[in-house]
Amino acid sequence: MSLTLIIVLLTGLISYMAMQNPGLFAKLAHYPYQEARQKEWYRFISSGFVHAGWFHLLLNMYVFWSFGSIVEQYFQQMFGAMKGNVLFLLLYLTTIIAGSIPSYFKHHNNPSYRAVGASGAVSGVLLINALFNPWHTWLIYFIPVPAIIGALGFLAYEQWASKNAKDNIGHDAHFYGAVYGVLFTLVLKPELLGIFVQRLFQSGPFG
Repeated sequence: MSLTLIIVLLTGLISYMAMQNPGLFAKLAHYPYQEARQKEWYRFISSGFVHAGWFHLLLNMYVFWSFGSIVEQYFQQMFGAMKGNVLFLLLYLTTIIAGSIPSYFKHHNNPSYRAVGASGAVSGVLLINALFNPWHTWLIYFIPVPAIIGALGFLAYEQWASKNAKDNIGHDAHFYGAVYGVLFTLVLKPELLGIFVQRLFQSGPFG
């Protein structure tokens, strides 16, 4: 069983339990006000395994399963099976944290703010896929789009939405999770940047 599938199943189980138990949901959610005062830092990770509803859960896990399995295989190829799995898990968990940090500083004095979901980590995995294969085809609303175009559009929109949208979606988590995921991977394997540029210009539509 792949690590990606294990994460999907574990997230589904914890999210289901939290949906049935409001007390558990409240205990696991990212709650900057409480984190700052009670030092409940575990929430930075636990919130990534809880979702607000079935649509939220299924969308995040479908995207993660689709792209995470590819990134997991790349990590295994680069670092070997055991080390690759450890680094992939570390990537996933730390990207959840990285996606939550901006909202912590923005809302640590706001007792009404809470957030849940794996969107930051999912965004990181999504952008790493574009780093490995910039011309991989993404389907966005059933429209085929090259990964590099989709990635740049994703970052531009999330940056704009973090300042302007009023839709109760953690756009900061999406943006910073995506950026962190790419940086994490490049720190582990700096030569990937050169490989990315080479693939971008040699394997593209005009390559």
